Amino acid sequence: MSETKNEYRLQGLSCTSCAAKFEKNIRDIQTVEDVQLNFGASKIAIVGEASIEQLEAAGAFDGIKVYPANEKRKEEKIPFLHKRENKNSMVSLAFLIFGYASSLTIGEDSPATILIFALSILIGGFHLFKVGLKNLTKLQFDMKTLMTVAIIGAAIIGEWGEGAVVVFLFAVSEALESYSMEKARQSIRSLMDIAPDTAIIKRGKNEFEVDVEDIQVGDVMVIKPGQKVAMDGEVLNGQSSINQAAITGESIPVHKQAGDEVFAGSLNEEGFLEARVTKRTEDTTIAKIIHLVEEAQSERAPSQQFVDQFAKYYTPAIMMIALFVAILPPFFIGADWSEWIYRGLAVLVVGCPCALVISTPVAIVTAIGNAAKNGVLIKGGIHLEETGRLNVIAFDKTGTLTEGKPDVTNVVSLSDLSEKDILAVASAIEKFSQHPLASAILRKAAKENVEEYIADDFQSITGQGAKAILNETTYFIGSPTLFDEMKAIPEKIQYEIIALQQQGKTVMLIGTEEEIKGYVAVADQVRESSLSIIQKLQKLGIEKTVMLTGDNQSTGKAIGKQLGLSEVKADLMPQDKLEAIKSLREQYGKVAMVGDGINDAPALASATIGIAMGGAGTDTALETADIALMADDLEKLPYTIALSRKTLNVIKQNVTFAFGLKLLALLLIIPGWLTLWMAIFADMGATLIVVLNSLRLLKTKYH
Repeated sequence: MSETKNEYRLQGLSCTSCAAKFEKNIRDIQTVEDVQLNFGASKIAIVGEASIEQLEAAGAFDGIKVYPANEKRKEEKIPFLHKRENKNSMVSLAFLIFGYASSLTIGEDSPATILIFALSILIGGFHLFKVGLKNLTKLQFDMKTLMTVAIIGAAIIGEWGEGAVVVFLFAVSEALESYSMEKARQSIRSLMDIAPDTAIIKRGKNEFEVDVEDIQVGDVMVIKPGQKVAMDGEVLNGQSSINQAAITGESIPVHKQAGDEVFAGSLNEEGFLEARVTKRTEDTTIAKIIHLVEEAQSERAPSQQFVDQFAKYYTPAIMMIALFVAILPPFFIGADWSEWIYRGLAVLVVGCPCALVISTPVAIVTAIGNAAKNGVLIKGGIHLEETGRLNVIAFDKTGTLTEGKPDVTNVVSLSDLSEKDILAVASAIEKFSQHPLASAILRKAAKENVEEYIADDFQSITGQGAKAILNETTYFIGSPTLFDEMKAIPEKIQYEIIALQQQGKTVMLIGTEEEIKGYVAVADQVRESSLSIIQKLQKLGIEKTVMLTGDNQSTGKAIGKQLGLSEVKADLMPQDKLEAIKSLREQYGKVAMVGDGINDAPALASATIGIAMGGAGTDTALETADIALMADDLEKLPYTIALSRKTLNVIKQNVTFAFGLKLLALLLIIPGWLTLWMAIFADMGATLIVVLNSLRLLKTKYH
């Protein structure tokens, strides 16, 4: 088995049935072992050997152009009316109008009128007949086969005018489908154009403009004010505000300085930066986003799989119904042959599954593209649909509902020392400590600009705190248990400590062996937006919001109460989070887990939908989660759920409408109330409405 896998982009891939035929033609190439055609992204992956000439020959029936996926090429913008098929349709329309004028003046049966209508049919339908007749010889029944049979049948029974109208309306319908698919694909193309093709690279004292493909990891990239960042990198020198809305969806620019990460495709606003390149062009975050969005659009959603399966049996069934309508009444009740053949042809036209086949993919492609523009990466149609059906959302606490870094909330003196002195003593000892709470005290001391004390002989007391000598006095800082062992804590202070712990705060006492001088309380602050997000989710109809945390019960309960969560599960190890998700799924069905994608990977994987925060910075989040919120905040979660629900509704509306209209039209044909041109008009109208309804998803805004 050959493992050679080549990817190509396609131009001119116009409709779902053409895509299926193109894929089949490629499979027929002997050196090709496997083909995966991604209609949404207009891309194809081929395992085996096939030249571009062979691939273009396989797509010659639809004028498909093929070029390597990694080749950057400007899409040819051909104005709508300048396209060859649309020009032909306009000429066909002109002959159609002449034909009707002729039928009014010299009669519809006159040779001149028939000739004008025949020219209209041939010019507008040449491409259609070429494909339709070829399909007919191979007994392949798709839309073009149905249309070809219907138009030839109309001409045979003398309905030349109707045949010409059907040709023109079918051409309009095809043009609209092609236009709408282009519009939906545009969301990916706009992502591909975000990152520049070249960057300024500094080598020694010289600066060169280099193509991104030739830049190596470790090169130093110069980013001037107003320039777009070309590669992912780490800032070495300078500071600036970077607008990374294209990657994370954050509208507010982010301040960057030495040590911070910058992403390809983001915009440097006012400062001058030098950054070390950390990833090759194909591994940058924007390249991964594009790849994942394209993969997502090729993965068929459950409703799309159903429609595709249904269409496979539906088209031959329509041909059988048309045949029965055409021959049974004349055979058994002696009805007029031409009248019933006409009605049979109308069944063929109205049975065209255009609207039905396009009803799902155009909605999925549009929604995934819109989400990507807003900094939400949905990794497949199935995940998009499942998100719309969620009943429960479970959250990790640290870094998801909270900021993820502790802050000092209270500084209290219990002696003759001032609060600033308490903070100064605490920071002098904690300067030597590696504990996360130490950094909170040092940040607070720097902010308050307290006097710097010098501490000597620092010693860490494992699991309890630390001690050091300041001005010849030994000071201790640590948990209440540390001071309890040295000297009983007064009852009044014990009550204060318990009250703070019930609010989810960690209390550190400061004092000597003889006296408690004061204390500092530290807490991981709840994100400002968390409360409003939980409320929005509850308004959207999410039954239950659960917090899963490794923190203690009192901290968990305090935050849960503050945010109005339905349930809090505390003291959890990663495997406990996994068990919690499993039991929630058993009780409630569809459950999402929201975490940072690193320590929450097992829980993210076992949830119906795993949602990772801050996908822009972590490869793990992009890989383990079904949905990645590219910015490190939860603001996009209600938007994602609302978009998913809207997509589900749009798909249901599309399928119901397309199928309902077919059924109604078929019922109107039997008594002869529906003419051929009305049948194609109904089909075209259904396709247009389904497409426009799907494009409404582009208007779903993130608030």
